[in-house]
Amino acid sequence: MPDNTNLHAASGVRPAQGAAGFMGEDFLLQTETARQLYHDYAKNLPIIDYHCHLSPEVIARNAPFPNMTALWLAGDHYKWRALRTLGVEEHYITGAATDEEKFVKWAEAVPYTMRNPLYHWAHMELKNPFGTTELLSGENARQVYARCNALLPQPAFTPQGLLAHFNVEMVGTTDDPIDALTFHQQLAASSFPVKVLPSFRPDKVLQLTGGNDFRTYIGQLSAASNVSITSINTLLEALQQRVDYFHSNGCRLADHGLVHLPLPGKSSGNLAKTFAAVLAGDDASAASCQNEFAGFILLALCRMYSRKGWVQQFHLGPLRNTNTRMLQTNGPDTGYDSIGDFRQAAAMAAFFDELEQKGALAKTIIYNLNPADNATFAAMIGNFQQSGIKGKMQFGSAWWFLDQLDGMTNQLNALSNMGLISCFIGMLTDSRSFLSYSRHEYFRRLLCNLFGNDVAQGLLPADIPWLGKMVQDICYYNAKNYFPLT
Repeated sequence: MPDNTNLHAASGVRPAQGAAGFMGEDFLLQTETARQLYHDYAKNLPIIDYHCHLSPEVIARNAPFPNMTALWLAGDHYKWRALRTLGVEEHYITGAATDEEKFVKWAEAVPYTMRNPLYHWAHMELKNPFGTTELLSGENARQVYARCNALLPQPAFTPQGLLAHFNVEMVGTTDDPIDALTFHQQLAASSFPVKVLPSFRPDKVLQLTGGNDFRTYIGQLSAASNVSITSINTLLEALQQRVDYFHSNGCRLADHGLVHLPLPGKSSGNLAKTFAAVLAGDDASAASCQNEFAGFILLALCRMYSRKGWVQQFHLGPLRNTNTRMLQTNGPDTGYDSIGDFRQAAAMAAFFDELEQKGALAKTIIYNLNPADNATFAAMIGNFQQSGIKGKMQFGSAWWFLDQLDGMTNQLNALSNMGLISCFIGMLTDSRSFLSYSRHEYFRRLLCNLFGNDVAQGLLPADIPWLGKMVQDICYYNAKNYFPLT
């Protein structure tokens, strides 16, 4: 490993003068059919970003970003993991180094990310919207930094300006039930044309084994809902109040990040006693009741979503916070999560079946983090489709570790083989960065190339108007029709 004080200089390799040679207008488009589908049908469609982690406060305030590090690197654990792999000191990642020093370290690292999706993403994000087509390296880092920084005060590079630039029609943020949704209200009352809608993310309320953190959260939920939570029933009253409040503020989606769906549970007297004991500070029985508690509360929430006509999402399979020392140093969501190997099928089938039997299964999107689960998830959605609703159950786009060329291709192939790709609601960003809308372009290019290669191999007819319609549906219209966004 070269001295990480100057990764690029130590390599002895000079950068190419421009990225256009490998990332031009026909990037990833290997056939004439693919090029026609992308440029004539997919390229200019609006974006419905129905799941992301953008800050509604940042969008509402619309303040210019101070520099490229604040816009591009802050909070991006994809980049942080790459830097750590190269041995870069944490000082230059999440530490006290200056923003320019952090940018330079990232630029020095970029040439070493070849064949990782970060290499493509980095250059796509510099090309659009900044117009930078040269390959980023340590040698041109400070020039690129200064050139891009000079653009940031312009209205087109503010949070709202970037959303408009990328032709975003809707943003679905990720919001805790206790959130007052103040900034969503400000945006709804403003002239900003992009819909920024909250999504209900109640993960913390399911963590019965959370000890004092759980008790603190229940107190916050009680205050937000104005419901005194002293029992299972009053907990459900509080959650219903928050669902109603979110609905009145435009929320039409719920999201859940879980290792797996819990087996359905019923509220036994023992569960009620355990919850009351936990609220009183006694955690002795919490672990033995965790799955029963999570199953009971989550089923109750799903029935609330169904009554409201919401869409529910389940992101399943992460193994979180694997590095205790760095969790204690940097906190969660800083790049120390991984792919888990949890069993998914039986509990998922039982959970959805319990809701379906009661007529309470809402439109549902399931996402897997383990690629070994592609076929399982693609097959599962076919068990619970409903007449009169196109694609009610969705196998969600390749997520997190899988939103790269192989991962997206494998997800699309699994869905095609076991379901109907024509009903798919397409890509999302799942990102904290305003530059991540290049992922939609990445997906659209890959999708068009997939169809184009099938035509070239004689697997599909060269019916460009019909293929173009399918591409447009997958990239935009299916999502527009699937989500109740009015």
